Amino acid sequence: NRRIIGVDLGAERGFRLADHGRRAGHALNPAGERAGAKPIARILASASAGVSPRIMGIGPVPASQKALERAGLTLADMDVIEINEAFAVQVLGCLQGLGLAQDDSRINMHGGAIALGHPLGASGPRIALTAARQLERTGGRYALATLCVGIGQGTAIVIERV
Repeated sequence: NRRIIGVDLGAERGFRLADHGRRAGHALNPAGERAGAKPIARILASASAGVSPRIMGIGPVPASQKALERAGLTLADMDVIEINEAFAVQVLGCLQGLGLAQDDSRINMHGGAIALGHPLGASGPRIALTAARQLERTGGRYALATLCVGIGQGTAIVIERV
């Protein structure tokens, strides 16, 4: 492990700050159960993929395609689509790669990370919860939530409102 500006780096640990964001989602379930909260969505499928680091930003495209295939669904089935907005042009590349129109009303209904925030290590839980809440608000059934990850990686989940 190497320590760089307060962040532990190592193949076995990854970025420690990111670990805390991932733990946020895990911690909410038992706490929510104790408080009597009911789930609002469930994860149907997930996938990760990578592209050449030279075209970083479109990793969510193959990840989305894989997640949708695993769920047995298509983009046409999605009522909500949340694409993490690492930077504005990155979303445009993903829309083009997925064959979606820039004005598709299902995409980032309340804005993306530029409007809502891009918290280090917590973007995944933020995007998944935003998608789940949008399904709840709109009465939709399925959502696709994606993340652009550094060095050409992408990840995606398909969720269903319960």
